[in-house]
Order: sequence, then C-alpha cells, then structure tokens
Amino acid sequence: MESRVSELFGAGSAFKAAATPSQSQGSASNNGATAATKKAFSKNGKKAKNRSSRHLKPSNNPPYLPPEIEEGNIEYKLKLVNPTQYRFEHLATQMKWRLQEGRGEAVYQIGVEDNGLLVGLSEADMRASLRTLRRMAEKVGADITVLREREVDYDSEEPRKIAEVLVRKVPDDQQFLDLRVAVLGNVDSGKSTLLGVLTQGELDNGRGRARLNLFRHLHEIQTGRTSSISFEILGFDSKGEVVNYSESRTAEEICESASKMITFIDLAGHHKYLKTTIFGLTSYCPDFAMLVVSANTGIVGTTREHLGLAMALKVPIFIVISKVDLCTKATVERTVRQLERILKQPGCNKVPLVVSSKDDAVTAAQQFAQSPRYLSALNSTSKPPVDNNKPSITPIFTLSSVSGENLDLLKVFFNILPPLSNSKEQEELMQQLTEFQVDEIYSVPDVGTVVGGTLYSGICREGEQLVVGPTDDGQFHELTVCSIQRNRSACRVLRAGQAATLALGDFDRSLLRKGMVMVSPEMNPTICWMFEAEIVLLFHAKTFHKGFQVTVHVGNVRQTATVEALHGKEELRTGEKAVVRFKFIKHPEYLKVGAKLLFRHGVTKGIGQVTKLQPLSQYQHHS
Repeated sequence: MESRVSELFGAGSAFKAAATPSQSQGSASNNGATAATKKAFSKNGKKAKNRSSRHLKPSNNPPYLPPEIEEGNIEYKLKLVNPTQYRFEHLATQMKWRLQEGRGEAVYQIGVEDNGLLVGLSEADMRASLRTLRRMAEKVGADITVLREREVDYDSEEPRKIAEVLVRKVPDDQQFLDLRVAVLGNVDSGKSTLLGVLTQGELDNGRGRARLNLFRHLHEIQTGRTSSISFEILGFDSKGEVVNYSESRTAEEICESASKMITFIDLAGHHKYLKTTIFGLTSYCPDFAMLVVSANTGIVGTTREHLGLAMALKVPIFIVISKVDLCTKATVERTVRQLERILKQPGCNKVPLVVSSKDDAVTAAQQFAQSPRYLSALNSTSKPPVDNNKPSITPIFTLSSVSGENLDLLKVFFNILPPLSNSKEQEELMQQLTEFQVDEIYSVPDVGTVVGGTLYSGICREGEQLVVGPTDDGQFHELTVCSIQRNRSACRVLRAGQAATLALGDFDRSLLRKGMVMVSPEMNPTICWMFEAEIVLLFHAKTFHKGFQVTVHVGNVRQTATVEALHGKEELRTGEKAVVRFKFIKHPEYLKVGAKLLFRHGVTKGIGQVTKLQPLSQYQHHS
C-alpha cells in the first residue's frame, strides 16, 4: 500500500480507476474484553431459536447484519416487552457494560437476533420495547435517541420494523468523550469558514465573516489564510442536541453541558505552511481527518497531498465538498466523480459513499469508524480469518456554509461517530507511567510558563512532580504541574489520550522547546542522536543517498536529520524501500521503537517506522 500512496505525492500521474465492491450493510464495532467479563455479562435466558431457515420475502434491504459480538458497544435485542424485574435488572447491568465498552455510548439494534437476522417487530411491540429501553437508560443515568426506523420484509402479514437507538450517558467522573478531527484541504477551500459555522451556530455571509473568530494573527485576518494551528470545539449533549457558542458564552459552559466533544484541529492549506500541517497531523494524534474540497475548483493544490499524508499516517478520512451554493448541480457532480476516481485507485482502495439523507449519515458513521474494529474482533473468533484489507468506507458530504444546505447531515454524522479506542485500550494506557508531549509553549501573565500538548500515557494530576527534556546535552529538568486546563476549562485530572494545557509556574521558559516530553521521574527515557527506520520513498526527483538532509517528523519531534547510511543499498529511487540510519543535526530527541515517521525536503517525501535506537551513553536528571 505504501508504494501506491506515492501516486498521491507524484507530479500528476494517476492510476486507472479500479472498480471496488460495495460494502455490506452495517458493521458491529467492537472492542476487547476479558473472558471473565464476557461470562459475567452473558445473556442468560435468551432462547436460541434458529430462524434463518424461514422463508424470507425478497427485499432491497440486506436480511442480515453481522453477527453480534460479546465485546464492544453494539447490542442486538429481538424485543424488550414487559420483562420481569429480575430480567430488567440483568438488562440494565448489560447496558452498563455496553456503555463502558463504548466510553459512554452504546448502540441498540431492536428487532434483530443475535446472529444478525433482521426479524423486526410489530408497531405495538416496537413501542413497548422502546419504553423498556428508556426505563433501562433512566436506571443507569443515560438518555436514548432513536437514530432510525425501517421496515423489513419477513414472513408475516403485518408490517415489521427494526430500530437503531443511540444510548449516551455522561461518564461518572464527568470526563466527556472527546474526539479530535484534523481539518485538511487546499487554501481557500472553506475549512475555517465551515468550522466557524459549526462552532458559532451562525451561517456565513459569503464574505468570510464566520471564520474571523478562528484566526490567531492579524495577517490571517488580512489575507483570509490560516497559517497556524487553531482548535475549535463542538459539543453534543446526552440527547444528541448540538451544544456550541450560539447558546453558551464560554468553552467552560459547553464542556459542562456536553456529553461528547468534537475538537477540530484547523490546519493550514497553503503549500508554504506544509510543515505546520504535517506537525498538526503527527503531533496532535487526530482520531479522524476531514478533507475539505471546494466544489467550484475541485481537486487542486495541496488537496491530493493532504489526502496522501492522512493515508500515510493511517488516519481515517472523510470528505466535505463545500461551496455548493456557488455552483451548478453538474459542477458539484463533476467534483464528486473526480473524488470517487481518486478514492477507488489502488493506492487508496476506498469505497466512496455520498451522504444525501439522515439515513445515509447514520450508515456512514457506523461503517466508517466501526468496520476495522469489527473485523479485528471477528478475527479473534472466526475461522478462517476475515480480510482486514478490504476497502473501507469514505463518506462524502456536499454542503454550503452560506445556505446551510446539508449542514445538519454533517452534525448527525459527528453526533454518532464512535471513538476508535475502546475502554480496555484506554485502561491499559492509563496504567503506564506518565508521558506528556510538549507541542506548544506560552508565557501567560500572572500564571507563568504554560505548555500545551497531549498526554500519551498514564495520568497527570495537579501538583504532580515530573521531569522535562531532553535538553541540547540530553539532560532532564524537574518541574511541578501547578494547574491543568482542557478546552479552556479547569481540570484536576488528565487521562491518557487527552489534550490539555499545563501551567508550570515560574519554570524557565528558555529551557523548553517543542518536541520535548514531560515524563514520570521513574521512567528511563531513551534519548538518541541516531536511529534506524524502515522507510518507503514516496517521491523524489533524483536519487536518495547517504549525506542527504531531510526534515524528520516523529510524533511531536520535528528536526533536520542527515542520512548516515542505507543498509544494503547505495541509493534509493521513488517507490523503493530500505532501512536507513538517520542522525539529528541539532540536539538529541526522545523516540520510541515502532513510532511512525514522515520525512520531507522540498518535493522529496517518505514514510516509515522507527526500528532501532542508538541511545546516548548517559544522561542525567538535572535539578
């Protein structure tokens, strides 16, 4: 796949569009759990009826969903009509488990058997089942939202329906579910304007009024072009209603009202700010990427390059076609076809899904985020294993920030979009030693030095003692975390995977730089000048050889490095692989084996993975 990605970075060459099979309906997401937990929450008393042999009427809807998996946050229920008290308590306990697996969210499919057969319920049974589901949600402190209902053809005279229901609760410790979405696209494609409309709750006037609140510098306001990384938030409450600045005056109010938060990372579109865009993608660990394409210009400038970057870093990507109010319907369709051709190429191997209704938005959210996790969960139990390399869904939205056309479909998509990591993975990260990546450094009056970044592992609390480094000579300095803020509101405890700003009091700012890490004093961090990586050269005009200098991006590390050696080869050409030894030219860095690597120099670009570190002979904790 890596060699194919190079087409997205090349100078205009393209593969012929390859036909791609469409995906099966729906997929169950699902996440790991221990065998003991499975038994504790197994469904007692369910009758194992095999209905698959019954005659099914022909239908456009697929008669099956994928079989239910014990792990994860998706639950199938045939019906929930008048359960006994004992059964009700069991169902409520089961709902708690599903919510815990989904980190506060669960999806119930009503009228569906455990094997995925779409049986459906009569109108009376469906209403009774939804009433029971609402009682269960109230008992565990959650709200339910019916995402969609549809009729199914089964061997019955009366019409039968199935329902898909979202159950959402605020976690017990008031830590809302937070998803990070990187916003990519060419300059002037409408990225900042779209974010302004989503987060401010007011449509644009056609001249860029909505984006003014997002800009950080005067020259950005004057030119209308983003040059720095900015963050904006969009919240959803437990009932799925939008919470943004139109009803809340401050970010703190949004955080208090929201059960789920989407944090948008607004990145630069102009080619001269490409290093800033790459830093945003590698350092801030986005869960998803949103590629914005202008309907009237199509795929131009850095659009293809941004798509290639997201794919190289394996960030799931969806596409928004903006400015449809400026174009004829034929122009919009031409842009959609252009995107579909690129997505179906062997280098991408995606299945484009144009979202034109609420039902499409629900389907897109379920298949987009859950399919890879469902396949991996299914592989743990199925024989033979399911192919994980099947094409994945790429939703395409067509909307306008001026008229508001189809904007509600994008909000439905964000509301339902589940997290990529499950509760078990989150727990494992939190049990490790503290590691905080420093991405931004500020000096705030009356507060002192403040650093912004992401907690990669462990838990960070106010008053905690950490060490920060490495300095130019490989040393670490002790410091104390004075206070923590998430999304501009105070926070006492920071958990793995969350982004925040930490106040460090009177700590000397000159000792800090981007790319440093703040770690627990018990950790023994590996500091290195030289490291080896297995790379793929995506694009290079000539040959890649010893002595060549490139800018290396590994997580929050961004520094120029020299190619010290190519193992087994004298030189590399576009599309070739090799193990390469790099040496940083300015100061040592903290790296980990297995970390994704991206390097660039002019038109030269490549990706890879760190395979070996050559640590410093010694380093010291310096107080």
